[in-house]
Amino acid sequence: MEPLERQVGFLLEADRLKTVLRQSTLTDRSRRENSAEHSWHLALMALVLAEHAPPGTDLGRVMAMVVLHDLVEIDAGDLFVYAAPAAQARQEAAERAAADRLFALLPPGQASSLRAMWEEFEERVTAEAKFARALDRLQPMLINMVTEGGTWAAHGVTADQVLVRVALIEDGSPSLGAYARGMIASAIDHGILAPPRRRDPDLSPICVTGIGTERT
Repeated sequence: MEPLERQVGFLLEADRLKTVLRQSTLTDRSRRENSAEHSWHLALMALVLAEHAPPGTDLGRVMAMVVLHDLVEIDAGDLFVYAAPAAQARQEAAERAAADRLFALLPPGQASSLRAMWEEFEERVTAEAKFARALDRLQPMLINMVTEGGTWAAHGVTADQVLVRVALIEDGSPSLGAYARGMIASAIDHGILAPPRRRDPDLSPICVTGIGTERT
């Protein structure tokens, strides 16, 4: 098979990501978003929020990672981020098997290169991967803030659970991590999230479009 045929075959297979539904809804709450829409939104976030990336971050690599990172959900499906550890372990195995199949559809050199980029995102060691993962955690939080709690409310997620995820955002971008903490404080103030068991001195409410108060 010619390289172009393999590339087109991969692209057509990737189209199936549009059928994978996530837990989050669209901001107008008309339906659940799909994983392809989520990936597009992350790429746009990388472009718009580039100034919040660590100095020297290669934004091209970040955008490539966020476009690639959820392709494995074509086979593995989407799993709620707060799922039980056993479900998380099964999901990880399913995603790696999916990566084996999907990237092998490409010509060998390209398959190796894009698979390595997917692995880089998963391992979260480089500045680019850390920033990409921070965006991946921040995006559903933004949606939850403007949908009256969204998946937090639907699944009874607590502020303590959300704060654990904020550490990953802070690791990729301290400024976006601070913004996320502000959102959590606003969510607590508005009864969207139950207060954490122990008061966090870094929680200070911010204004998010449609909800919240000005930073105090």
